[in-house]
Amino acid sequence: MKKVAYLMTVVLSSAILTEVFAQDFIPAYDRFSGKETSYIMLEDGSKVEGTLEDLDRKKGLIEEVVIKDASGKKITLKPEQIKAMYLMPSGFSKLSTNMDVGTKVKKWDAKYIDSEIIKKGYAYFEKAKVVIKKDQEMLLMQLLNPGFNSKIKVFHDPFAAETMRVGFGGMTMAGGDDKSYYVQVGDFPAKKIKKKDYDDEIKVLYSNCPTLVKKIGEKIRWTEFSQHVYEFTFDCQ
Repeated sequence: MKKVAYLMTVVLSSAILTEVFAQDFIPAYDRFSGKETSYIMLEDGSKVEGTLEDLDRKKGLIEEVVIKDASGKKITLKPEQIKAMYLMPSGFSKLSTNMDVGTKVKKWDAKYIDSEIIKKGYAYFEKAKVVIKKDQEMLLMQLLNPGFNSKIKVFHDPFAAETMRVGFGGMTMAGGDDKSYYVQVGDFPAKKIKKKDYDDEIKVLYSNCPTLVKKIGEKIRWTEFSQHVYEFTFDCQ
């Protein structure tokens, strides 16, 4: 019976993962491996590699990262010291590694992000200027479209409610499309865009591509947001 239950779990999980990875955005993760190598780029230009010892967060925002390097030394880093980092998700979500995340993106336009690391299943975080209410803050955020972000960057909203959440390990599974993201257009600060406001945001987000705005037309679907960003990146001049 245990074997049957296990097989059913694997089949169900595979089906859920297939649905998730049919989308272009990389899923948001909240747990990370303490065994796989983490890669951290610092603001001073140096790099730190090692295993993740601790990741402290408050209200969803990263406050401290502790890495153990090859010599066994523990290095504690604050967000203001970190420019970007690659962390491997832990637990069940590591199955994404075997599904080759990079195959979701037919093209790759982010020269400063290592596509080979992303293809192994890593989550990518970078420092971004974010509008929180009326203030602007520099926050370390997970980028959900690392392969097609030259025009629009979409960051996970750590405060976002979800339409439905099915969780395994550290991964948000199929059906859990976020109701909001932090979206950065060009060099402007990232601001929150909510599902209910997407209709009004379309002409602003894709203002340089009237053909895409026309194509989206009246059939506006929040679930196609990733596809719209992808098309805007590669199909609009």
